[in-house]
This record gives sequence, structure tokens and C-alpha cells, in this order.
Amino acid sequence: MARYCDAVCRLCRREGVKLFLKGQRCLTDKCAIERRNFAPGQHGKSRRPKLVGYGLQLREKQKARRFYGILEDQFRAYYEKAAAMKGVTGATLLSMLERRLDNVVYRLGLATSRAAARQLVRHGHILVAGRKVNIPAFQVSPGQEIAVRERSRQMQTILRALDLLGGRVPHWLEFKRETMTGRVVSLPKREDVNFDIKEQMIVELYSK
Repeated sequence: MARYCDAVCRLCRREGVKLFLKGQRCLTDKCAIERRNFAPGQHGKSRRPKLVGYGLQLREKQKARRFYGILEDQFRAYYEKAAAMKGVTGATLLSMLERRLDNVVYRLGLATSRAAARQLVRHGHILVAGRKVNIPAFQVSPGQEIAVRERSRQMQTILRALDLLGGRVPHWLEFKRETMTGRVVSLPKREDVNFDIKEQMIVELYSK
């Protein structure tokens, strides 16, 4: 399984915005973008070039892809599925990304970052509708229950994440801490994505 294994802080610096890739560290003064708010590389301190047209579209696509922790081929596959569905392509794309199991685990407050949530899923700590699912890209549906496996409920990483992020569940999800179970109430809408992504630029990029 391919995945990004290099330093993630350089991704935030490249995009010039916090992508919250390292969980709690991103909220402290140790965040790389707080210390070095310039692009990585030999010429990073030079003035950022003014982007127009294709450059703006590419940066929006890269920002969204890195925000959700997805590689290029998989991200394009999401776009093609969204384009083939009824409705606004950009909003449909973001809805599909939000419904990834690793993102839902993160949104429920069970992990401090999407990378940590992905690891929980891959290691079999998460149940969907009572069955173990270890595929981070699994698409959850309204009415499905997401739960932490009973023998995993005392994991310090989960308890720490709940202490830090507990109670900040978006309205399309429900979560009960006492049983460590959540439920998908409805499909996420465009306004539920609490990050500045110009999805129309992504659609324009892939439509060329």
C-alpha cells in the first residue's frame, strides 16, 4: 500500500496553511509553519511566486489531497466517481472524502490526526455496523454505527484524543463517549467541511 512517508510539516509549509497533519503539535508553538512560514527547499525564503490559472488550481488540489492524506491516483478516482454522480461535482467530491472511515474516526475525536485515525483503522480497532473494517477508504453510510472494538477502548492514544478533541463532533455525526460508539446521522454537506478548500478549482483542473 503506497503512502507518503516523508516529513509532513513541509507539506503545510508548501501550501502556506496548516493542514493539521500532526494532531496536537499543530496547535502549539512547535508547529513548523509557526516557526518557518516559508516554503521548504533551497529557495523557500524567496518571495512566493504569484499564482494564476493552472497554478492556483493545482495548489487547491494538492491542498485538499494532503488535507485528507490521499495520493494522486486515489484522489483522481474520487473525482471521477463524483463527476459521474448527480449533483454538484465539487460538493459531491468533498462529501465522499468526508465519509472515508479514517476521516470519520478523526471527526469523532478518536484520533488527533487523520494519520493516527488511519492507523487505528488499519490495525483493526474500529468496527462498522458490528464488523471489523480495516480499510481507511471505506465509505460510511447514513445510519451506520462506528465503534471502537471493546478490547481497544482503554488505549491511551484513544483516551488522550478524546480528552483533547471530545465534544467537537460535526452535526452529521453522533458520538457517545461512555460506549465509544458513533453514528452517521446524515450525509455531510459542503458547509460541514471546516477547511478553506475551493473545490470548483479542483473541478476545473480535472476537467481540462
